[in-house]
Amino acid sequence: MNIMLIRPKPDKETIGLQSVMICEPLELMTLKSVLSHNGHEVTILDMIIEKKPLLFFIDLHQPDIVGITGYISHVNVIKEYARLIKSSHSNIKIYCGGVHGEVCPEDFLCDDIDLVCKSAADFYAAVGCEDASYRLPYRELPDRYRKKYYYLFHRDCALIKTSYGCPYSCRFCFCKEISPYIARDMDYVMDELRSIVQDEVYIVDDNFLYNRDRLLLFCEGLERLGIKKRYLVYGRADFIAKNEDIIQRLKNNGLRAVIVGIEAATQRELDAYNKKTSLDDNKNAVQILKKHDVEVYATVILGEKWDKNDFRRLFLFLRELEIVFVNLQPFTPMPGTEYFNEYADDLIIPRSEYEKWDMAHLVIKPTKLSIRAYYAQIVKLYFKLSLSPGSCIYMIKKYGIKDCLKLSIGAGRITRQYLAKIVKG
Repeated sequence: MNIMLIRPKPDKETIGLQSVMICEPLELMTLKSVLSHNGHEVTILDMIIEKKPLLFFIDLHQPDIVGITGYISHVNVIKEYARLIKSSHSNIKIYCGGVHGEVCPEDFLCDDIDLVCKSAADFYAAVGCEDASYRLPYRELPDRYRKKYYYLFHRDCALIKTSYGCPYSCRFCFCKEISPYIARDMDYVMDELRSIVQDEVYIVDDNFLYNRDRLLLFCEGLERLGIKKRYLVYGRADFIAKNEDIIQRLKNNGLRAVIVGIEAATQRELDAYNKKTSLDDNKNAVQILKKHDVEVYATVILGEKWDKNDFRRLFLFLRELEIVFVNLQPFTPMPGTEYFNEYADDLIIPRSEYEKWDMAHLVIKPTKLSIRAYYAQIVKLYFKLSLSPGSCIYMIKKYGIKDCLKLSIGAGRITRQYLAKIVKG
């Protein structure tokens, strides 16, 4: 069959990292490998990058089946894509999936979607794949796509996943709802790394820095095979704090940056999230990463009960750690997590407005600040941390003016979205 796999473009209301990163559609690349192996003709369509309208590509390729993937913020976009396709090509079957579909498939139910896939296996079964065993992702994307994929300063960046799920149980996290922790065989990981032509690699495990022995195997494999790449990974602060030797070994093998869930500036909040880390873990982790010249991308959850003093406390904490890059996420009780039912009566954004469930909008009304004031505090904190003279000088010296200008343009788009929220309230 002729199958088209689509990654949707986010709704204009979505405030996302889309403005400072566009990553490969790894899930579609993996699907294509299996589908092609089973004799299907497969086209990957990335609507984040394409400029022409969706129906242009539908008319051009005339698919029998369209598969669309996305997160919670894409639900309404996916439904609109399905409506557009069905309105002009009623014979095309439309299947959708992705991590949100695995946990909350009911959100996608509508007349225009023929099947909501709770797993890749559902999709393979629906299109009649006889062999659905794992295959290395399809890596021969056109240059008009591949050259556009990046994460902040990681240009022409490839993705790889070496494990699935997360072994921890943080209360706010959606990842633990998707899959139990399963680690791939390291020999297969090395095979996949050797198939990647890009020098920049983003390891998108929910938590890559987890098992000492496995990370040593990873380093040994890179050294034995002479694989020379630069890596961006996710990691917990407590692991980093207790395993400086692993960080040094990874640095010697190309580790360039770590996304670290700092989450909070008080122990009380960390404990409430069941994070099972300490403020000292956060401090020690950042110090170790900086010592070994590994960039820190911090993520923080902003509480709904915060006032100006809480924002100032966070600023002082992050300034003490000399954090330059931070992702500030208003507390969001994601559907499918234990927090959602607890806060279901306190939502100020209906669940049906999926495009605003982006970890950047306020979905719960702040209790001590107005909505306008809360958004203003977010913008103010971003500016004080990332656009201070010291931060700007640091970025320019390390990454150059050209890349810094590109990043500032993307950051400017996000700022304008927040300013619009401040005006609108």
